[in-house]
Amino acid sequence: MEESGRDSIYKAARKIKKRENSLYNALRSIYEDSIFVSEISELWPEVPLVGNLRCGLWYSRSLHSTCYFKSTDGHSNNWSFSTARLNIHVALLAAGRGGCMIVDSTRRGKRFPDSMSKTIPIWACVLNRAVRDLIDISPWDCSLHLPLWVSQTERASIETRLDEWTLLLKQSGADIASLAASLRKPLRPLWISHRTVIWLNHVPHHESWDFTPVILLSASASSSDCAPHHTTTSQFSWSYIPGAGDDEETWAKGLSPSLFWKHAYDLINSPPHLCNRMVADIVESTRLTVQPLLSHHLPLASQTQTFSISFLASTNLALSPSHLAADAAHVDCILNCDQRSISARLPSDDLYLHLPMVTSKFNRFSLLNNLPKAVSFAKFNLSQGKRLLVCCNNGEDISVCVCLAILMSLFDEKGTFDDGKSFNATEVTKWDMKRRLVYVCKFATDARPSRGNLRQVFNFLIGGKRVHHPDTEGDE
Repeated sequence: MEESGRDSIYKAARKIKKRENSLYNALRSIYEDSIFVSEISELWPEVPLVGNLRCGLWYSRSLHSTCYFKSTDGHSNNWSFSTARLNIHVALLAAGRGGCMIVDSTRRGKRFPDSMSKTIPIWACVLNRAVRDLIDISPWDCSLHLPLWVSQTERASIETRLDEWTLLLKQSGADIASLAASLRKPLRPLWISHRTVIWLNHVPHHESWDFTPVILLSASASSSDCAPHHTTTSQFSWSYIPGAGDDEETWAKGLSPSLFWKHAYDLINSPPHLCNRMVADIVESTRLTVQPLLSHHLPLASQTQTFSISFLASTNLALSPSHLAADAAHVDCILNCDQRSISARLPSDDLYLHLPMVTSKFNRFSLLNNLPKAVSFAKFNLSQGKRLLVCCNNGEDISVCVCLAILMSLFDEKGTFDDGKSFNATEVTKWDMKRRLVYVCKFATDARPSRGNLRQVFNFLIGGKRVHHPDTEGDE
């Protein structure tokens, strides 16, 4: 009887938790937090609002751009400055507009995610140091600005790494010169949350500060901020979820930020018990429109964001999501790495190659097995001066890795096609690949190649053998 009682209590607790974490509660929480985001962004209307992938994309219908700062780069004793996530476009945007505002959130009971507490402050400090060293500006603030809740011990540990990270940035091939030419005042983070006291009577103009503000806006109230846990409106009762936009695969049911904002009014103002059905109908109607062009290996949430075709300077290489490739202009041939084929408008069939690939999460050798054919196709067409588009399901990962392999194999250090004459597999290093990835990310700002896929590119470049193991699905 005692065990049965425990089981009943456990089941009841799970039922309550499941009800509180419902889809309606998540969307309603996001909507309420978006009001706060809108109010803060209106204090500095000239400052562009940037969403941090992926959680930050949910909290505004009118983002100017996106960025990618990972909280793991700011975790204690795991601090990092990533050359794969330089976000130079964010610094250039802030330099051109006098500042920027980055929106993000977290479910972990903190007011700010570690991406805002440490990752971005480290990034701003390293960029400031690189700019100062390039043009010898004085005075130029290169201090590490961290929020008060980061301990002095942790600050001291991070500061010992700053010179190393600055050198890493300089050696990465990043375009620091363009940033130095446009940045008039050093970057400096500021933090705003629901607890922050805003100057209601006099909000200082962002140009009045002696730095370029990178305003870090945490959208959600933390559990300690007296958030409205249970809220009753004139229509419905609902429960507030801090950081509801985080980890969208577990709750969004295929809904994306853009789809949410397209249907936000109907979703928020309909009875909560109808929310799941409404979202299913929205997702299904969208899927029927785009399904022939999209892979099923990523949720629709990642497939329906706004993307564009990114041309990699004068290399004749471009990359994009597959749903843009069918109508791509200014390209002569297409290498499709998505699972699904597309109806490409090309003069002949031999200008289109479909090599279905999946990310390393599903198959650790998918890229490695397909890269020889991909590079061969690229070599044949690029040698004739044709413009090649490489596409995958989202334009962020697999297509980036394939372009990286093509650049390393067929282009010299300056980005000039040389038919592979300068390539030597015995001399390829991971650092060479990192530098070339920085070059790709300069033009494809949404690039987010996974570590497993990059590892396959490196193995291909050093002569790794193709592997035929049908049981590799799901490894890693």
